[in-house]
Amino acid sequence: MNNLEIFNKVCGQSSKLVTEKYSTSFSRASTLFQPEIRQHIYNIYGFVRFADEIVDTFHDYDKAKLMDEFEQSYRSALENGISLNPILQSFCLTQKEKNIPQHLVDAFLHSMKMDLGDIKNFNDEKYNEYIYGSAEVVGLMCLKVFVNGDVEEYNRLKPYAQSLGAAFQKINFLRDISADYNDLNRMYFPNVDFSKFSSQAKQEIEADIAKDFAHAFIGIKMLPISSRIAVFMAYKYYINLFKKIRKTKPELLLTKRISVSNARKIYLFGEMVLNKNLKLV
Repeated sequence: MNNLEIFNKVCGQSSKLVTEKYSTSFSRASTLFQPEIRQHIYNIYGFVRFADEIVDTFHDYDKAKLMDEFEQSYRSALENGISLNPILQSFCLTQKEKNIPQHLVDAFLHSMKMDLGDIKNFNDEKYNEYIYGSAEVVGLMCLKVFVNGDVEEYNRLKPYAQSLGAAFQKINFLRDISADYNDLNRMYFPNVDFSKFSSQAKQEIEADIAKDFAHAFIGIKMLPISSRIAVFMAYKYYINLFKKIRKTKPELLLTKRISVSNARKIYLFGEMVLNKNLKLV
C-alpha cells in the first residue's frame, strides 16, 4: 500500500467514524451492506452530515461563511482530485468511482443553503424542492452505489429511492418540530399553522408519509441483495419511529423529540440478523 492509498484509507475511516458517532442506528444498519458497498455509504453519509451540521448546529458561527467554505473546498477537491479534508476526499472518491451525477450534489448543497434562509412560508413548490435536494438526492447517490454502474437498473429504481428519502425526511420534520419551530424558527410543512397544530393537519402529513413508504417498499424488494438487507433495516427503524409519532398528540410533538429506544433498535437489528433469509423482502 503506497502513501496515497494510506491517505485515502485514513479518509475513509474518518467518514466511518462520523457515521458511527452521529447515528448509531444508521451505522448499525450499514454493517449489513456488503463490504464493497459499505465504505461508499460511509463516505456519502459523512459529506451530507457535515453540511447538515453547518446549517443546524453551529449557531455561534457564521453559517453562511462556513457553508460557502465547505462548498468551495468540495469543488476544489473535485477539480484537483485531492483534499486535505478527509470527509471531502472520501466523498469525492466515491462520487468519481460510482459516477454520482453532479446535479445531485448541487441540488443537495442548494437545499442546505435554503436552511440558511427564511423557512417559514414554504409553498408546495418550495417544500418539494427542499425535500428533493435534502433527501431524495441522497437516496439517489446511494442508489448509484447499489447498482454499481447499471444505468437501466438505476432508472428503474430511481422513483422508489426518492420516495424512501422523502419519507425519511418528512418523518425527521415531524420528529424535530420542537427544535425546528421553537429554536430555529423553521416551518417546513406548507399550509400548516404550528401555533395551533391540529390532529387533522398531522394526519394529512402522516397519510402522505405512508404513501411514500408504500411506494418505497416496492423498490426495496427489487434492490440487489448486497444492499437490500441494510436498506430494509433502515426502513424498519423509521417505520418504528413513524408508529410512535402517529401515536403522539400534535401538542406533544411541539414540546419533545420522539425517538425509538436503543433497546428497541438493538432488538430490531437482532431480529434482522436472525432472519437473514429475508422472506419479508
